[in-house]
Amino acid sequence: MSGTSVMPSPSPSSQAAGRTPATLTAYSLPVHVFRILGACAVSLVLWFSAGRAVRSTLMWVGTEISHGDYQQARFVLTMLVFTLIVMNELVVMVGMLHAVRGALREIRARRADGEADESMFGALNRATLVFATIYMAWSFHREDARQFTTLDLLKHADDDLKGALAGVPVQGGNGLVGLDVRLSLGIAVVAYLLKSLFGWWHTNGKVKGSGLLTTFFELAFAFYSVNAMFTLTGARSDWLSSRNVTTTVSGWIEQIENAIPGWKEFWAWFGEIWPYIVDGLIVPLTWLTVASLVYGAFAEDTRAVVRGTRLDAVADRMEQAHSLTRNTMTRATTGFQERWIPPANAFRLAARGGAALFGMFCLCYVALRVGADYADRGVRTLIGSEEPYLWLITGPSLDFVRDLIVAMLTTCLLAATFDIAATRSRAAGETLTA
Repeated sequence: MSGTSVMPSPSPSSQAAGRTPATLTAYSLPVHVFRILGACAVSLVLWFSAGRAVRSTLMWVGTEISHGDYQQARFVLTMLVFTLIVMNELVVMVGMLHAVRGALREIRARRADGEADESMFGALNRATLVFATIYMAWSFHREDARQFTTLDLLKHADDDLKGALAGVPVQGGNGLVGLDVRLSLGIAVVAYLLKSLFGWWHTNGKVKGSGLLTTFFELAFAFYSVNAMFTLTGARSDWLSSRNVTTTVSGWIEQIENAIPGWKEFWAWFGEIWPYIVDGLIVPLTWLTVASLVYGAFAEDTRAVVRGTRLDAVADRMEQAHSLTRNTMTRATTGFQERWIPPANAFRLAARGGAALFGMFCLCYVALRVGADYADRGVRTLIGSEEPYLWLITGPSLDFVRDLIVAMLTTCLLAATFDIAATRSRAAGETLTA
């Protein structure tokens, strides 16, 4: 099947009218992004606006209920609200990606082959569970927690200042970390059991919507465990730091670092460039994983990473090993798989479109964020006023417009990259379906 067989070849008159050219290349990625944006802008604006309205409401509710009497009960509800905030982020992202399906050539080719479109609920039920795993593995929720805590501190700054002057402990910002260890562990256990139950139902297709419920309880289990983990880990660190064995091992490591020439310099250099590698390469691939999940590509499969390579034979031997060996390896590498397997599969997806597509995708992703930051700074400079604290009024509106533009272009960029890679895979005789 040729790369142009999924769509009828446009006539010269249709090309002159501004329609998409017959062949999608890596260098046409920016054009394809704006074509998708033009076709689906209204849907994207509605999804983002609705999501931001729900997020703002939940933020306000969460910061309000975290203060007052019966604080432990309030902290339980605050963590529940924060779980809904993160859940809302997952739903909105999946919804925006699903909204542009009709503008993709790969989806049109599937429709031409008689494949039925997946409903929005079906995409949410299937994709959000893996999305939540990726979201937590790469700690994307930290930005949500930072914004929640910042809003809490700003809203109750006067009360906290008065309390501090009166000798009362400051309560602002404690909503996500003030829960009692025993209570947080108890709720985490219940959330884990419910997550396991709904996860089993989801695997066996027994309850409609079980995937979304599994995602919710997965997030609840993680967040209610945070406070207990911080407390227990802190106590364990204090205990370990006072042990003679720990002190001795630390001394040995320092001696080894001093004995190897350039060791400290290398890790200092690597530590400086690593954040740029994550932001410029790994994070874009992680979001491309989410897009591929929404559009039906099986991007969380560990075996798919090595399929077609020399390691494929090693994987065959591993599957023939004893069940105890396989289970031990699976449990020992769970964290690694959740963090790295989805981006690795996304890299293979982008690589199917060629090295130029991968490079163009990462370049556009980084340029979009850098450009948005500079544009935001320029607009704020132009609006600059001598009135004090005017940014408290203009800031939220500017943030909304900037985030809206970035979210819409990012969604279209992810969709366009998947579309080009999937179209080329289809031309090569491969189809990217779940």
